[in-house]
Amino acid sequence: MSDRTLRDFAANTPMPEMGDPPFTPLRRPLSECRVAIVTTAALHVADDHGYTPDDASFRVLPADRRDLVLGHWSPNFDRSGFVADLDVVYPIDRLVELAERGVIGSVADRHYAFAGNQEDTLSAIRLDHGPAVAAALRADAVDVVLLTPV
Repeated sequence: MSDRTLRDFAANTPMPEMGDPPFTPLRRPLSECRVAIVTTAALHVADDHGYTPDDASFRVLPADRRDLVLGHWSPNFDRSGFVADLDVVYPIDRLVELAERGVIGSVADRHYAFAGNQEDTLSAIRLDHGPAVAAALRADAVDVVLLTPV
């Protein structure tokens, strides 16, 4: 499949109406906030199972793990940035540096990854896996989520 074919397919794929995205102002200064990453880079730790096509589930990424695997299925996906520097798709080391400098309060112990290739309605993420990750983030006392769409 050519790049043009994929671009045309994506441009003409109907998407569900999501409404205006919710925004919640910070309840405390950023220097006191706990930050987590949620990425669509299809990352998983090396000893965890990978993603399957149309896999809407998520993987937990422990903050101390760097042995991550990129699980994208598309042969058209450019992996060179990830290979050169994990922080291109999962900026965990940059968050650690920000916490050390006092810019953010702390880095969460767990972060979350989804695969970016999803079915058209996104229903499994909207109704099941997304709320599960949101509950886990709340349980971890996360104040701010850094989304890295890949």
